[in-house]
Amino acid sequence: MSIITISREMGSGGQIVARNLADTLGYTLIDGEAILKVAEQHGLTASAVEKADEKPPAFVESLDTRLEIDLHRIEQIVLEYALKGNVIIYGRGGQDLLEDISSVFRVRIIAPFDTRVERWAEREWLDPDLSRILVRKSDQQRAGFIKYYFDRDWNDPYHYDMIVNTAKLSEEKTVELICHGIKEANLSENNERCNAKLDDLIQCKKIEIEVMKSECVDGYHLQISVVSGTITLNGHVHSDNERAAIHTIIRNLSPNATVNDQLKVFAYHINPKES
Repeated sequence: MSIITISREMGSGGQIVARNLADTLGYTLIDGEAILKVAEQHGLTASAVEKADEKPPAFVESLDTRLEIDLHRIEQIVLEYALKGNVIIYGRGGQDLLEDISSVFRVRIIAPFDTRVERWAEREWLDPDLSRILVRKSDQQRAGFIKYYFDRDWNDPYHYDMIVNTAKLSEEKTVELICHGIKEANLSENNERCNAKLDDLIQCKKIEIEVMKSECVDGYHLQISVVSGTITLNGHVHSDNERAAIHTIIRNLSPNATVNDQLKVFAYHINPKES
């Protein structure tokens, strides 16, 4: 079972690399198109995917709640694809979403800003000034997305196993380097263990989605984790009724799961969903 994540800058050639790599390895490419194919099954419209996919928050409470639910649905799709193995996750914060899966090979594709502006203008037949604006906006959006949702600097090199500058190396050579990289022995992990971790992540994601959808729960102070099927709840809630609602959600999704409830009750706050 192999999983490759590709983080890319607009105009760096990352899309060509991802597609050629998928063809070379016979892997499934998880990109926007793949997500749209199954979006409806997860309660997502094409418009909802477009608004939430790799976008930072709007900082409007009602809108951000909707966007965050849709983002979690997209993440669930990515995780379910990853569980099948032999996939290339293109963007979508894949390297952070799967940070606890040691067998993931994390790649970043970059190029100098001016090079990317020139390439994008040529590719899309754009005025160079417009291309410059679009590339800069893309960089800011993707950096903001990673910073807000994963609290990480998008450009931090220590979160990637390989960084390739396509101003120096061709797309073909980049594909060749990645193919060599995934053969390293220290990337191997027991498939059963890897699948168990992914199952835990998927289960956690499903619970998070239902909690955010609930009118009875203010989930902003709640942290959920799942390890070996055991669901741990941390943080605080505002009433025993809110705690009971969370347990009901969990029972409906995972009736046989063990729940480790570490929640504290702080009743000083009125749930905005109930006001």
